[in-house]
Amino acid sequence: MKQRRLQQHAIAAWRGLAFMFLGIPAMLVGLWFLTVVSMITSFLGVLLFPSATMLLRTQLDAYRDRINRWTDTRIERPYLPEPDEQPGLNGFLKRFVALISDPATWRDYLWVVVDPVVAIFTAALPGLLVLYGLWGYLLAAFAGDVIGDYGGNDWYGYIHVTEGYGRDTGRVMSTLFLATVFVVVGYAIAPKMLNVYGRWGKSILGPTKKSQLALRVQHLTETRSEAVDASAAELRRIERDLHDGAQARLVAMGMSLGAIEHLLDRDPEKARLLLAETRASSAKALHELRDLVRGIHPPVLADRGIGDAVKALALDHPLKVEVSADLPGRPDAPVESAAYFAVSEILTNAAKHSGASRVWIDMRYEDGMLRITVTDDGRGGATLDGGTGLRGIERRIGTFDGVLALSSPVGGPTMVTLELPCALSSPKISPS
Repeated sequence: MKQRRLQQHAIAAWRGLAFMFLGIPAMLVGLWFLTVVSMITSFLGVLLFPSATMLLRTQLDAYRDRINRWTDTRIERPYLPEPDEQPGLNGFLKRFVALISDPATWRDYLWVVVDPVVAIFTAALPGLLVLYGLWGYLLAAFAGDVIGDYGGNDWYGYIHVTEGYGRDTGRVMSTLFLATVFVVVGYAIAPKMLNVYGRWGKSILGPTKKSQLALRVQHLTETRSEAVDASAAELRRIERDLHDGAQARLVAMGMSLGAIEHLLDRDPEKARLLLAETRASSAKALHELRDLVRGIHPPVLADRGIGDAVKALALDHPLKVEVSADLPGRPDAPVESAAYFAVSEILTNAAKHSGASRVWIDMRYEDGMLRITVTDDGRGGATLDGGTGLRGIERRIGTFDGVLALSSPVGGPTMVTLELPCALSSPKISPS
């Protein structure tokens, strides 16, 4: 544990230096952006501004990505939605106005101007302290003598490096001590300084209230459209199943009953056979109707909740599925239904594509989130764009502000995590 912690501190120190070096190309992009802005009163400046802005955003996306991966801070893209693409000069001018009036554009420029200084005193500071400590070790070992032999005059902290330095035991020990302090302090403060830098990044690179509202409206518009499309597709499926299944059998039963009515007096034996066939058809129609209802909203889900519904789903699955459910209550019915069918789709994908033999499902409620993790021991290599239906699941739970995370390295295992914000009510148990 201690060794792992030391390793994490060392990684944090070098990641901080990476942020400092990342500022070099960002500064060059910022200079180009400033050059374009200085020409904004000319047609050339207007023409170049969109491309310069997108180049700046691409560079800043690299910062957001690393801050999200390397610190405890999460930064969303803050840019306001751009207008729909339109041909001609009118469309170009609309895009230009949208980009130049977006506050995030100028916050990005503020970042590339100020960040080099901030990075040195936050993220990069631990790495610089470690490097300075290593330089102290070199001075104590041989570099001090070399500097003195060539008539150099240098300082290391409060220690004066002069000729004969290497033969001065007191100065060697003082240098070693001071260098060790720099290294220890650098490693000790690395994670905290990296997180301080992450908070600085969020304050500048994160969305403003205006952009948060605009992005929220855009998200709700997209999810509403997807929900309407999903509902329409579901209604078409139900209509098709009714038309091709139960409705066709009921029509056939009506025709059979008409024939039986005419055969009762003339051929009772044949009427009896038709009655038996009609009864079998009615049983099949009832079975199909029950399957259809189960596909719309399984009775066990309505009666027992998502925990027991997923356990029932696991019992009918061809793979060996283990379910662990720790839910103190029940989500709202729409959230519960979306989560149930998402898990059902993931299990179907596992059976069809993963080559797995076992699946583990873990359901918990933490921090206002319903978290469901589905893990299989298959071959891995799954992607959201691989035609496995995961993108459809992501859109379905996105209607409830849910998110889907996928981890599927080649060779496995595959882990799909669903998170849906919701409140839990008291458990609802149907009367027995």
